Amino acid sequence: MKAMFSALATAVALLAGAAPALAQQGVSKNEILVGSILDMSGPLASYGKAVRQGMLLRAEETNEQGGIHGRKIKLVVEDDGYDPKKAVLAAQKLVNQDKVFIVVGHIGTAQNNAAMPVQFEKNIINFLPITAAREMYEPFNRLKYSFAVTYYDQMRTWLPKLVKEKGVKKVCAIYQDDEFGLEVVRGAEAGLKTMNLDLTEKSSFKRGATDFSSQVARNKAAGCEMVVLGTIIRETIGTIGESRKTGFNPIFVGTSAAYTELIHKLGGKAMDGLYATMTAQIPYPDEPSQPLRFWATKYKTKFNDDPTLFSAYGYLVMDYFIQAAAKAGPNLSTDSFIKVMDSMSYPTDIFGSPPATFTATKRLGSDASRLSQIVDGKWKVIADYAKP
Repeated sequence: MKAMFSALATAVALLAGAAPALAQQGVSKNEILVGSILDMSGPLASYGKAVRQGMLLRAEETNEQGGIHGRKIKLVVEDDGYDPKKAVLAAQKLVNQDKVFIVVGHIGTAQNNAAMPVQFEKNIINFLPITAAREMYEPFNRLKYSFAVTYYDQMRTWLPKLVKEKGVKKVCAIYQDDEFGLEVVRGAEAGLKTMNLDLTEKSSFKRGATDFSSQVARNKAAGCEMVVLGTIIRETIGTIGESRKTGFNPIFVGTSAAYTELIHKLGGKAMDGLYATMTAQIPYPDEPSQPLRFWATKYKTKFNDDPTLFSAYGYLVMDYFIQAAAKAGPNLSTDSFIKVMDSMSYPTDIFGSPPATFTATKRLGSDASRLSQIVDGKWKVIADYAKP
């Protein structure tokens, strides 16, 4: 009996020693599950569609080359309709049912703020969300990484330069009454403070609004010479269109949230003159850059759809993930991924994004932005990168 129990004990010990470590969620022998939460049915559905296609293009390129250390990328997308409540449900599904390894490229400030606690409870990284809010990397959390220079820093950097160049004295703001719009206004106020100026007028609107007549009327009555826009697509078009109709023609300045080809495609000639801060460049098919034209052609061939800036964003955030995951090695885990990211550097890409670096204490890749303007129905880069 003693011999039998001794043999059993030895067998159990050997089995225990041979047992694999606890599996990493979202990583199997042949697959890595990458989650994303996008607006596929709400006011930013065009952005969501483009981001998804950009991410798919980069993932499929990698899969065709054998994947990441033999593992193929599987992209799992949930629709939140640009609604923070739905974003919570989407995050719950991704982390608890689909059991993704990471969430990449989630669109929207309020939506990310709502979803992140769900992810963090399960040790799921929020990787390069497509929003330029400070909350994407502040306060510090080991599970946060952001690539988008903040709306606050974009406006803080460029508004004083434009005010000085144009010689204006009365600067006003029309903005979405949420954390996105408030960040734009805070950046504008911080920039003007360096010139001993204040915003002459601030007019807000609720998310989803379609009538901007009262906000425009208030800015016109205040004699605003320059108007900061805390707006996205239809709000930018609606505000400028209403202003033109009433004979109110100040200098309009938006952020990267308004830097999209949809502004001039949908808004037409009235949008000429609009300034916007930006980083990655819109991939127009006739761009002089051969690599960019090649990429745009490849995208068009695959999806039968013209690429947009958000297609580029989707491609870039997936590419950043792929590079870091590959560097993390065959034993991919949340901890190994974080270890790599905390010393990761990315060079300028084909879209002209600024170089990005991450460390254990620096979770925003770059705080540099540049300036574009709509000229003859097309965005033109008019000023190179600057930092606040």
